[in-house]
Order: sequence, then structure tokens, then C-alpha cells
Amino acid sequence: MSEALSERLDRLESRADIEALASNYCHGFDKRNEALFMGIWSDDCIWNIGPPFGSFEGHDGVRHALLDVLWPAWGISQHVTSNNVIEFTDNDHATSRCDVDCTGTLADSAEATFVGATYSDVLERKNGRWTIKQRDVAIHYFNSLPGTHLSAPG
Repeated sequence: MSEALSERLDRLESRADIEALASNYCHGFDKRNEALFMGIWSDDCIWNIGPPFGSFEGHDGVRHALLDVLWPAWGISQHVTSNNVIEFTDNDHATSRCDVDCTGTLADSAEATFVGATYSDVLERKNGRWTIKQRDVAIHYFNSLPGTHLSAPG
């Protein structure tokens, strides 16, 4: 295989792996799958969620945010990401930006809450595996939808 073709194939595979990070973030968080969620982060990661939540560093910090701050605050959640733009700085480093809509309920209410945000990521590949080194969350709105209650069908 030519070097150019090999580089193009690597870039396509890298894009798929990076897009999977966004999906695994959503699935891990919403389905409360700690292993899946933690598997997307580099060891020295930074997760800047911003107000009202804060910033968390390393796996211990991210796990604390997940288990002690966010999961206790949310009854249910459903994240959907879109508009993912990936830019490579070299073969093992990239940035990505995607928009997210999250519908859910806070732990103390069945009333629907809607969050819109943008995730800006710094990504790194080590030992053939892409991870999120830093995620900055810009929350555009975080509102309840009065009178709208979320419940399972049936």
C-alpha cells in the first residue's frame, strides 16, 4: 500500500474513533455505564464543565464529577450530539467541536429539563488509542420546561 493511501486510511479510521468518543460519552453517561464513560478520557484529562458544576482533572476528578456531582443530580438524561467538526494537528493529535442537546429530569423532579451546549475537545492518540485530553463545555442554556413531565411509555 502506498504511503499516501496508508495515511488517508489512518485518517479515516481516526475520524471514526474520535466520533465514537462523543457517542461513548453519551451512552456512558445516560446509561450510567461508568467503565464506558471513563474509557474515553486520557489519564491526565481535564473536564471543564463550567458553571454551575466546575472543572475536574484526571480520572479521579472525572470519576468524582460523574459519581458524586452529576449522576446524583440527574434522574434521567438523554444526550444527542451533532455537527462534529474534527481537525488534525498531526497524526496523533486533533481537536473536535460538537453541539449537544440533553433532555432529562433532575433528581428531585419529573419535570423536563433541556440543556444545549458545545463540547470543544483536545484529543490525543497514545499506543494506537484516541482519548479526550481536555473537554471544555460551553453551556448555552439550561432550562426546565414547566408542565412537561418525562415518563416511560406505557
